[in-house]
Amino acid sequence: VQLQAYGGGLVQSGGSLRLSCAVSGWGFSTDWMFWLRQAPGNALEWVSRISPGGSAKVYADSVKGRFTISRDNTKKMVFLQMNSLKPEDTAQYYCARGGTTTWTTKGQGTQVTVSS
Repeated sequence: VQLQAYGGGLVQSGGSLRLSCAVSGWGFSTDWMFWLRQAPGNALEWVSRISPGGSAKVYADSVKGRFTISRDNTKKMVFLQMNSLKPEDTAQYYCARGGTTTWTTKGQGTQVTVSS
């Protein structure tokens, strides 16, 4: 079971980034998938989750209307399109698998830094 997030980087406030997560090692298409983030000194924070078929998408209030989660089950990948980025979005971002509301396995993260 491996999850690898990538696509992070440095972007100015108001900019956009698209994160990707490649998944290997299990069925994938039966799992809810999550994006999490952790800023320095802060606890791990749930950002978004998507149902196995992709029809249900849930967002934290802090990113609603700015971030979009999606998945491609044929390629075992999950994506997070992040628009209108703010400095407070700066964090290490992780993808994770799990059940309907709870993630269980988190992968390697990717750093997102938003400058003001």
